[in-house]
Amino acid sequence: MLSKILNLFKSTKKPIEQHAIEKTPSKKVDHQKSIGKGELGEYKVTIQLDQMPKGYRHLSDLLLPNPKAKSGYSQIDHVLVTPYAIFIIETKNYSGEIRGGREDKHWTVNKRFKMLNPFYQNYGHIESIRSIIQVEKEHFVSLVSFTRRCTFSVDPGLRKIGSNDLIVYDIELTEFIQRKINRLRELNEEHRFRAEQIDSMYETIKRENITDLKARAAHVEGLKSGGEHKNIIHTVTEHKCVDCGKTVTDRIVNFCLANPSRFQGKVYCYEHQKAH
Repeated sequence: MLSKILNLFKSTKKPIEQHAIEKTPSKKVDHQKSIGKGELGEYKVTIQLDQMPKGYRHLSDLLLPNPKAKSGYSQIDHVLVTPYAIFIIETKNYSGEIRGGREDKHWTVNKRFKMLNPFYQNYGHIESIRSIIQVEKEHFVSLVSFTRRCTFSVDPGLRKIGSNDLIVYDIELTEFIQRKINRLRELNEEHRFRAEQIDSMYETIKRENITDLKARAAHVEGLKSGGEHKNIIHTVTEHKCVDCGKTVTDRIVNFCLANPSRFQGKVYCYEHQKAH
């Protein structure tokens, strides 16, 4: 009788343990799905910049006052202060061919959708930083980073290390930064900024950064309502679902383009998205 009770206990215990083991990874998967592609891209860049040489100072996700901006603020992805230059870095998470010239106000994605020239955008960021730390414009490098889901059809000069406007893939970001610093070192052997200056600029920018969550949320909503949010791709023409021909909103266009593995760069209305 005792052996039967023990066997019954063993048979009920095992499924309970198995259920606990299976439940744990499912939580991890859900957590990973909750992280957006844009956030992952930002995180990848942050990791790279945090591994730069000792003495470099790095700040991410800044919201700084900017009276010249329509929203009254500038939202800056990354700032890297080094002895030879200050790098202002804008990250993008688009997919497809990126086409545009240095002086063009708008660039295109896949020749169908347009976005604000990211160097125009970064120019505003540089001016916002300059108003805080009072550094000459020639000491800044404007750097725009795209994921490898893109291909570049842009001015060749934007890939040359002699330029202070550089477009790169995220996986080569630190390589380009180091090459740029090496180039500046060749031209000017002495540091432009001493260690105490770097620390002072870092602390000043950090102090000016707006961390209030309500202010940040209001800034994002204001940009969205104005159609100028940095992650919005503006349509050049009216776009329709490739299956039914129904006219779709910018929001649906942006969603489809942000999921190339699912939609292959095509646009589908809400109903026909379910089939893909």
